[in-house]
Amino acid sequence: MTVIDRLFRPVPISILCVVLFAAGLAFAQLERPDDRGVAPIDGSGSYEVSGVHVDVAARNADQARNGGWREAQRKGWKMLWARVNGKPVENAPGLPDSTLDSISGGIVVEKEQIGPNRYIATLGVLFDRARAGELLGVKGAMRRSAPMLVIPVQWSGATPISFERRTEWQKAWARFRSGNSPIDYVRVSGTGADPVLLNAAQSRRPGRGWWRMLLDQYGAADIVVPEVTLFRQWPGGPVIGKFVARHGPDGAVIDSFTLTAENADAMPAMLDRGVDRIDRSYTRALQEGAFRADKSLVIETPAEEVPIDDVLAEIASAATATITVQADTPDAATLRSTEGALRGMTGVTGVQTGSLALGGVSVFRISFSGPPAAFREALAARGWQVEDAAGGLRIRRGGVTPPAQ
Repeated sequence: MTVIDRLFRPVPISILCVVLFAAGLAFAQLERPDDRGVAPIDGSGSYEVSGVHVDVAARNADQARNGGWREAQRKGWKMLWARVNGKPVENAPGLPDSTLDSISGGIVVEKEQIGPNRYIATLGVLFDRARAGELLGVKGAMRRSAPMLVIPVQWSGATPISFERRTEWQKAWARFRSGNSPIDYVRVSGTGADPVLLNAAQSRRPGRGWWRMLLDQYGAADIVVPEVTLFRQWPGGPVIGKFVARHGPDGAVIDSFTLTAENADAMPAMLDRGVDRIDRSYTRALQEGAFRADKSLVIETPAEEVPIDDVLAEIASAATATITVQADTPDAATLRSTEGALRGMTGVTGVQTGSLALGGVSVFRISFSGPPAAFREALAARGWQVEDAAGGLRIRRGGVTPPAQ
């Protein structure tokens, strides 16, 4: 067989299929970002009241819907007041619609039926935290946890999935409005490098080095891993969800429970209930002190021991003053004598000749460890006549008079 025959001989069908399958997987992972990532719908600190039922009749559909939303604001305000103050809804004070409009942040449609002149719906109402706080009588700041990185893991068919692919569990956490919770959740969208860094395998990795890098990158201080395992009884039948609330890099179990949905259409609502219950479990753990900081997740740089001589040298250099000194230098011998006298003074750390003029006046820059006044007194004590001159000092030997001009 020639070389040409070997190069162009037919490729076995099995090998070709394996190569094409691997290429398809790579394409699916790298070129289909639309299959991953769900951005959180609300990161604000609004109060939310959900499950507000309204049934309003009017002349037309628009009036019925507007009337339903008005009624939802009134009912939602009373439900929020009762929840915050721990009292019955009947004791909540009523507010005029103009005030409710000013503190309401929006209406969330959970379920609605619109007729020609009737509106039946289950709504959620958002209230601005800053504006509603005074009317609610909220005093002081709510205790909040350290920033918690959320890695939701869904088990389905014995396969764990986090951000590798868009899941219903991730969508539920994206729908969750964290403003009502004392837990400071750090929720990522699941796009970009998130599927690689925050995958299901990472949630079970005990190594602290990689965890510290991830927490630093996402601006968090600790980790929570809410898990759900879905069991389908039969196609189109009930869906059972087993929920586990984990905390920390070691996956400590905070709480576990089971919920059931009638069918696949009711599963999102079941997952929303699971998120809310897991949040309550984390909140209870925070109040009981179970959310203790893991010291192994904190990057601490040991303090370096510095010799005392270096510390004293830094203090001395920080207090060093630079002083300009003018002196008569009629000849080289006088120049050397003056430099030597200045270098020999206590506190002088350096003498530089800024301007040399033999037969005239030379200028020296003196580095002195102390205030200029102390240097001036030291010169006078050594017999120098000292005068102020051009932002510096003019020195002459005692008994020497300046030449006549």
